[in-house]
Amino acid sequence: MTILQALLSFSVVAMLLTILPGIDSSLVLRQALVRGRGTAIATGIGICLGSFVWGVAAAVGAAALLAASEFAYRMVTWLGAAYMIVLGGTLLWKAIFSKRNGAEAQAAAAGAEPSTVPASPWRAGLVGLASNLANPKVGVFYVATIPQFIPHGASPVLMGLALAAVHAVLTVVWFGILIVLATYASRWLRRPKTIRAIDGVTGTVLVGFGAKLIASPTA
Repeated sequence: MTILQALLSFSVVAMLLTILPGIDSSLVLRQALVRGRGTAIATGIGICLGSFVWGVAAAVGAAALLAASEFAYRMVTWLGAAYMIVLGGTLLWKAIFSKRNGAEAQAAAAGAEPSTVPASPWRAGLVGLASNLANPKVGVFYVATIPQFIPHGASPVLMGLALAAVHAVLTVVWFGILIVLATYASRWLRRPKTIRAIDGVTGTVLVGFGAKLIASPTA
């Protein structure tokens, strides 16, 4: 297998992982619909950076150690689960108990931007980065796949970085598509009831995913 063949083959696997519904896509969609395109882009960049960090870790063997050590894996899993549950719980609280003011409701009904102050791009990026790094399943994915796509004689570190870059590019493209679609649909989807529903669904997914991580026995 040549380096080009390895990159092309890995891109197919990585694309399937990217387009599957999950936490990352839910966060980007939620930000695009509730906070706007800029915040969604910042969140997506943070998620891509997190994937790249996992790829680098796998390339240098750190993620392999994580997969081999049940104790280390469980510690990271519980920390990740706690973050997911707190983030999801916050969204659920907003969806159930938070009341939006009349000015924002009128702006949303007119299809305008929400009147709340947009989240800082840095904060949105950190949320995306943390949500990705808090998910050890991403690291396990890299550990399970990257070794299979390193041609004989190629540098494992450089090849791992190249494969992680391929995944990052695919993720950027996919998030771009989601953000564009969400932007066009924003006139109908930015209504207060819809925003609360989005918060509720995203929060439920995050809490459920965190609970699943805690219940999961091993990688």
